[in-house]
Amino acid sequence: MNKYFLIFGVIFTLAFPFAACSNRGATITSQQSNLNPNGELHYKAPDAWVTEKPTSTMRAAQYRLPKAEGDPEDASLVLYYFGAAQGGAVQANIDRWIGQMQQPDGSSSKDKAKTENLTINGMKVTMVDVSGTFTAEMMPGSGERHNNTDYRLRAAVIETPKGNYFAKLVGPSKTVAHWDQSYMDYLKSFEFK
Repeated sequence: MNKYFLIFGVIFTLAFPFAACSNRGATITSQQSNLNPNGELHYKAPDAWVTEKPTSTMRAAQYRLPKAEGDPEDASLVLYYFGAAQGGAVQANIDRWIGQMQQPDGSSSKDKAKTENLTINGMKVTMVDVSGTFTAEMMPGSGERHNNTDYRLRAAVIETPKGNYFAKLVGPSKTVAHWDQSYMDYLKSFEFK
């Protein structure tokens, strides 16, 4: 009797992850059935953005958005792609980005963050917008953190048949506000074909 339970437990343990993955894949496929699963993500950056050479292989694109008058520095936008089924769940990324912003009065950034769900050219896009003090790590695992006051973070998860892409814009609040429409135009240019 114990051998039966042991064998059943091993079969269940081995089969369960495959069942979970196949269900997730079916969800993505049904949401994006009109998209070519062998396609690529195409997009167009506004002419006024400065295209930079990506500093890592996880960055599909990297831009510098010139600062607004009176701001101390430029904003940056990075489009990340980690590979199919990589980069974490949509909500986990939204929560992590919100956690990178601290409120000067100590209140919850989650209460102040604005989230929005859109469909852009057949792709589900989840966006977050939050202001405060930017406190993300300067480099993953370094322990050194930014401490940039009066910053704004706008980010989006773009779900494609090839996996999720992550667009993260961060910079001084006034500069990010200056580029609001350009940021939305950039996201709306995304096509998977």
